[in-house]
This record gives sequence, structure tokens and C-alpha cells, in this order.
Amino acid sequence: MEQTPVHPGSPQFVPHLLHARHTFGQRVLDFDRQIALMAIINRTPDSFYDGGRTFALQAAVDASLQAVSDGADWVDIGGAPFAPGPAIPAAEEADRIVPVIRAVRDASDVVISADTFLPEVAEQAIKAGANVVNDTTGLRNRDLAAVVAETGAHVIITHSLAEPRTVLGRPAYTDVVTEVADFLVRQVELAVMLGISEDRILVDPGHDLNKNTLHSLDITRRFAEIAGLGYPTLAAVSNKDFIGETLNLPKPERVEGSIAAAVMCALGGARILRMHNVAAARSAINVVEAAMGWRQPAYLRHNMGDVNQP
Repeated sequence: MEQTPVHPGSPQFVPHLLHARHTFGQRVLDFDRQIALMAIINRTPDSFYDGGRTFALQAAVDASLQAVSDGADWVDIGGAPFAPGPAIPAAEEADRIVPVIRAVRDASDVVISADTFLPEVAEQAIKAGANVVNDTTGLRNRDLAAVVAETGAHVIITHSLAEPRTVLGRPAYTDVVTEVADFLVRQVELAVMLGISEDRILVDPGHDLNKNTLHSLDITRRFAEIAGLGYPTLAAVSNKDFIGETLNLPKPERVEGSIAAAVMCALGGARILRMHNVAAARSAINVVEAAMGWRQPAYLRHNMGDVNQP
């Protein structure tokens, strides 16, 4: 799909979205003029980034509300890592995330997504107050699609080659961006066929999910080809291994690289950024939105008077 430049010769592109305004409960996000910041809350003992810091129920709730205070528009709450390992039973995963969702919903109108691919968990999460199902399997399970269709929730369709918790050999692509885009188009068409309204679909190319660092860098550089599909597109780049391998840095030192990758994706049309370091990401988004003409600076003082300033 054609990309529309903000100004002639500008490197920034605004994708033509089939449905730009999305309503999530009490919140309306206009993706023609807004980049939503999604905070990450993992209620798992083995989260790849925080190592279980938010596994305790109150810690997860407190971290969610702190993220809202720091500027998050959206909180993504998950109870099962993507990395290979034993499957998490649906009842256990629901016990991890549903109480967090309920508590956050009682305290805030923030957009809430349940990071799950299990229909039973998704159904309970939506009843507890989640607006979105963040499905890292790309809606391969028709029962999950039925839950989304019946409840009217939003869904994020993410590209991966294998389901979470499964072992996969070395991933190979002829052209990773083209193949990811083709997968997302097919799964969106399936979602619509299964009764999910087109204005409730978002997509995610799945940085690092069954992809190596070169694949994820290609997706970052060519993000406009994914955003150009016409659906609000999520970039989940925060502190991932492609950042660490590019910079030769451990997870705690990847913040600046993550912000750089997120901004690149935003300039390529990403409209949701999934980030761990919320305050830093909020500042980056505010600058991008101001430069795009979507938000006013907090104040105007420099060289606004009678005397020039350096």
C-alpha cells in the first residue's frame, strides 16, 4: 500500500489506515495522529527482561499503575513467556493475569491487553476488563478467534513461525519482510472471515520471534512495508536480543538502543510501541509526535522574546 510522506522529501511516512480511530472501552486512540505507548507487565517467574520482578500479584498491579503514571496509554499483561519451555496450563496462566487485569481496570481506564494465545484465558481476561487479546501465534487458533469475535475485543495478530514455548530450529527466510507481510495479510483475512471486525484488528511483525538479529534489523529498516498494510502496527523492540547483539550489551544496558529502534519504527509508521522503560519511551514519543505536528511542545520560551538566545 502507498505511503504518504508528511512533507515532500521527508523520511517520515504516515500509513493510510483503513480504520484510524479505535475505541478501547473509555479510551479512543487516533492512530492518524498518535503513537500509543504500551507498557509491558510480565507476571512470570522467568521473564526474559525483569527476571520475575513483577511475578507477585501486588508487584504486577503496582508496576502497571506506575506505568500509567509514567505515561503509558496501554498495559500489556502476560503470564507465559514466548521462549521454549513447559506449557503453562490455562488455569495457571489465568490465575496469573486475570487478578492483575481486574485490579488495573478498577483503578484506571488505560487500554489493557492480555498477552495470551489460549481461548480460555482470553475469555476470562476480557471479562475482567481487558480490551485486547495480544496473540503471538497470529490467530492460528480458531477458538481464540471465536472469543474475540463474540466479545467484540480487539486483537493483535503477530507473526511467528512457531507457537510460544516450542522449540524451533534456525529460522530461514528468503525475504523476511515480504514473508511476514504475506502472513499478516492472510491471517487478517482469516480473522475477518471468522467474524472479527476489521476495525478491531492490529498487527505486529514480531521482532525476534523466530527471527535472528539480521531479520529483526531488516524489519526495523523496512517497517513501512508492514505498516503499509493498513492496520495499526505494533513494534515490540524493547531490550530484545537483536538490540543486545547489535550493541554487544546485556539487557539492563539496552535502553538507548531500544529507543533508537522504536523511533525508527515510528518513523516507518508504527503506531503502538511496546516498551519496558516507560518514562524514557514517553519522552521519545512526545518528541516524534511534536515533530510530526501532532502535539504542541510543553512550552515555548527559547528565542521567543526580543533578545536572541544561543
